[in-house]
Amino acid sequence: MQIQRIQTLLLLIAVALMCVFCLTPYAQTTAADGTVTDVFVKDTPVLLIVNACIAVLLFLNIFLYKDLKRQMSLTIVSALLLAGSAVACGFVVTVGLPDARLIWTGGVLLLVVTLILALCAYRCMRSDKRKLSSYDRLR
Repeated sequence: MQIQRIQTLLLLIAVALMCVFCLTPYAQTTAADGTVTDVFVKDTPVLLIVNACIAVLLFLNIFLYKDLKRQMSLTIVSALLLAGSAVACGFVVTVGLPDARLIWTGGVLLLVVTLILALCAYRCMRSDKRKLSSYDRLR
């Protein structure tokens, strides 16, 4: 028996936010003539592939409720990939596009909220694991 509660909802919201992040600009560049251009994740194919893989991992993670250890480890891997994606987005903006600036209320906030949701889901899974082990001690 596995206890599956709030972490499913948290992971589903994280998947939705990752999909929205792939469609939302995370930076803006200003050209010499003053025109502002948005920088999307699709402009950097490597970031698009990594973020799509993160979304797929988070989505598959929802269906691993029967194997709590695997679900927890996949959540940690997804969180690490999310942190790496955030660093890579910052790296692309600072090194690849030196005149660009991050849009904090757009894509960057989505990445941070997704990371927080994944870590909260992991915390709920850890709580369920402790609860199940205490039930096993009672048997």
